[in-house]
Amino acid sequence: MRISSSLLSWCAAVLPATLHAQAATSSATEPPTVQRELRAAWVATVGNIDWPSRPDLDVWSQQAELLAILNKAVALHLNAIVFQIRPGTDALYDSKLEPWSEYLTGRQGRPPEPAWDPLAFAVAEAHKRGLELHAWFNPYRARYAKPLSDAARTHISRTNPSLVRQYGSYLWMDPGDPAVRARTVQVVRDVVKRYDIDGVHIDDYFYPYKENDASGRPIDFPDSVTYATYRNSGGTLSRDDWRRHNVDLLVEALDRGVHQTKRWVRFGVSPIGIWRPGNPPTIQARFDAYQEIYADTRKWLRNGWLDYWVPQLYWAIDSPQSYPQLLDWWAQQNIKKRNLWIGNGLHRVGDNYQVGAGGNRAANWPAQEIVEQVKVTRASVATAPNGGATGNVFFSMKGLMRDVDSIDAKLAPVYAEQALVPASSWLDGTPPPRPAVRLVMSAATGEEYIRLTPGKGEAAWLWVVRTQRDGQWTTEVLPNATRSHRVPGTGTLESIVVNAVDRVGNLSAPALVRFARGDAAVVGGR
Repeated sequence: MRISSSLLSWCAAVLPATLHAQAATSSATEPPTVQRELRAAWVATVGNIDWPSRPDLDVWSQQAELLAILNKAVALHLNAIVFQIRPGTDALYDSKLEPWSEYLTGRQGRPPEPAWDPLAFAVAEAHKRGLELHAWFNPYRARYAKPLSDAARTHISRTNPSLVRQYGSYLWMDPGDPAVRARTVQVVRDVVKRYDIDGVHIDDYFYPYKENDASGRPIDFPDSVTYATYRNSGGTLSRDDWRRHNVDLLVEALDRGVHQTKRWVRFGVSPIGIWRPGNPPTIQARFDAYQEIYADTRKWLRNGWLDYWVPQLYWAIDSPQSYPQLLDWWAQQNIKKRNLWIGNGLHRVGDNYQVGAGGNRAANWPAQEIVEQVKVTRASVATAPNGGATGNVFFSMKGLMRDVDSIDAKLAPVYAEQALVPASSWLDGTPPPRPAVRLVMSAATGEEYIRLTPGKGEAAWLWVVRTQRDGQWTTEVLPNATRSHRVPGTGTLESIVVNAVDRVGNLSAPALVRFARGDAAVVGGR
């Protein structure tokens, strides 16, 4: 093995025998800053969009598909998966509160056979790979428009029909009923308590999108009884403002409930990407989420009722609903400086894209559009207010699995090195303890390994290992279970710097390897 004499001399000078690690100090050998960027994808289960591919797959095929998704995420240097586990008051996990989802077994309420728990499996396998797993819930939808089966006997439409409303072709829980809000919070807290998830995620379904009757006229949501109850109890808000207030109460309650259960689990919301038409002034959208689905999304962000924000900016850079302009506008609203990540419309990418009138890409985009959006997102850190946006979430994983328009190869140079999820220091500002690190050499192969020993106290969630050979640095992010790791590359080994990372992204003090007898210790076996 080759270890530079300058590194050995430096270690002898500054590393007392009793120390396990020491931070690098020389500017000439300062390691590169660890890149912070969320790189995630949604895995939708409703309608079997992403997983499982069919509702009649056997358990082994379901597991194989899920492992393939996680392995693809690792290969692309993603660092998080947003996994839909509650499409409509059902469960893709073992729940005593709601029935098994029909998208898993073909019939609502039917458990998988042989028995397994997809969420527990997904969390464990994601964490083995150093991936975060965020559980994605639909808070209000009770039944999808085209169900695959009859409602289970344990479904809310049968156990507590007073909470459910028929709205067009859907069943929906009434957001104006406090019992609905309590149930949603109960379901979410149950998952946070029982599973080692990294985040709780809700998307853009609040009050339902408008349905029309047979003549094409909009149907009003049937909440007259709950609104009358509110007014009779002394409430003074107009019906529209009352509806918005109902959703406000749920978002605030979810934020509070998640953190009361586990402080470090992050709560995130992914709203439609335009708050209201005319915000910013150049954006003239036809749909008004504030008025149509009663979501005052800007208020939630400005009040800091969440840990991360993922507006769905499913428009091209050069479209009238300009991606860069909307990104900057949302950054301006992020006055609490929560993590701002952007939802990207990977579902719009096609193998044979077309260009519409005025240069706006129509039905299909080229994959390069997504790559350029990632670059715009990165550039916003230096140019947009409040630190811009620090990551992207792709809808959905299907496009990456199919490698539509060679998206995987086009993202590869952009995601050449691994990155850490940006920290959420408002949840926990205390860094984890510095690890003990020791360099050893395999007697069998002569290869160099580092041995990692966690510090006493808070457990590490990840390790960041930065290695310098012949003046070139390599950065790796390793799962917390790693205790022995082969040092990458060839050439003269000059520096190895290791940090522990905790569950909210704080870095420990940096550690250099501890040398045994002035050189690497020789160990057998490997």
